[in-house]
Amino acid sequence: MRRTLRTSRAAVVFAAIGALALTGCGGDKDGGEPGDGGPAQGSESPASVRLPKLNGEKIEVAAVWSGPEQENFTKVLDEFEKRTGATVTFVPAQDPIVNFLGTKIAGGSPPDVAMLPQVGAIEQAVARKWAKPVGPEAKAQLAKNYSKGWQDLGAVDGEQYGVYYKAANKSLIWYNNTVFENAGATEPKTWKDFLSTAETISASGVTPVSVAGADGWVLTDWFENIYLSQAGPAKYDQLAKHEIKWTDPSVKDALTTLGELFGKPNLIAGGTDGALQTEFPASVTQTFTGGDAPKAAMVFEGDFVTVNIAQTDAKIGTDAKVFPFPAVGAKPPVVTGGDAAVALKDSKGAQALLTFLASPDAAAIQAAAGGFVSPNKALDVAAYPNDVQRDIAKALIAAGDDFRFDMSDQMPQSFGGTPGKGEWKILQDFLKNPKDVAGTQQKLEAEAAKAFKS
Repeated sequence: MRRTLRTSRAAVVFAAIGALALTGCGGDKDGGEPGDGGPAQGSESPASVRLPKLNGEKIEVAAVWSGPEQENFTKVLDEFEKRTGATVTFVPAQDPIVNFLGTKIAGGSPPDVAMLPQVGAIEQAVARKWAKPVGPEAKAQLAKNYSKGWQDLGAVDGEQYGVYYKAANKSLIWYNNTVFENAGATEPKTWKDFLSTAETISASGVTPVSVAGADGWVLTDWFENIYLSQAGPAKYDQLAKHEIKWTDPSVKDALTTLGELFGKPNLIAGGTDGALQTEFPASVTQTFTGGDAPKAAMVFEGDFVTVNIAQTDAKIGTDAKVFPFPAVGAKPPVVTGGDAAVALKDSKGAQALLTFLASPDAAAIQAAAGGFVSPNKALDVAAYPNDVQRDIAKALIAAGDDFRFDMSDQMPQSFGGTPGKGEWKILQDFLKNPKDVAGTQQKLEAEAAKAFKS
């Protein structure tokens, strides 16, 4: 199955987010009986979307989210309950979510809606005839509130199946401002400068970089940012579709560059062994706790890092600052990700929830909680809690269709989205032995070829 990805110049996004490191301071148609269409009790503004009355209907929503992310999404589901009268239950899923859903479906108890974090997962759900097409009310919201690029990401063979509720800018480096000031370090613009800054911070007595090596998806994001900047958008698209092999010289170059960091354990919090035992949440919190002597000075990942920063005493924009991923080649990279809502039951409740999630009303609730960016262009950026996140959101919307989607999320899930297997596992092995570039390439190509054939 083919998916149309509307992607082009990442530089457009970078131009829009260039200032974020400096400024970071702290009625549509309705297929059922209409709801009241007005504000829910306690709402600050009128509802922008009308929803059907669903008194007595029970809806299950499955997602791999946990902790604060799950709690914040639950607030959105609570609002949907108030407006419709339905009862919504959040079902915690495990990665890979396609396997989790397969078990549920085989047992005759699929959730009504699933939040799918990989493009490949949507395609698999369609291929296995699990996914139900998006209804006219949700389509109307998509047409009004989303750029064509984000609509296309949720479509397979021209049919709309997914509503991209959550987006992510995955090309950001967050840093402990106190450590930078104490070391006399400045925000680097290039990869060479980034490594030099890391050495400066190391000489000041703080380990410079926190790497969440226990989570393979973080390592794929490291690789993708380097590859996009160094090899360029055309090669990125080819590798994402396996139109070139992982043994290509461009992959060798990117792995060699990544090895310039991974090959220096003294620059990584806990060294190689420590990184491989560090999960993503801890990689963030250890960067912003410990006073003048945290376990690390910088941590790489997307805008959702703010959810974990909020679990510390650090204030975003003053204690915790951010700069764009440094340029390896001619231009800095901008890689995006996202989570799409897909209906697995052809019910009024499932379609109503998709309609709500495609509206700015739903996005505004989670935006206010932080650690969330919406591709919904109708969302007022004032909903975001601080200037850093407002700038990130503005950049995403200003980019329109000019972005590159997470490469591993475009690939078959068995290769690009499964813990302990495929790209995730191979890059963890590479973190252990970054000198083995050729061997890593061979393993990646063998697993990718197997996945794309199946």
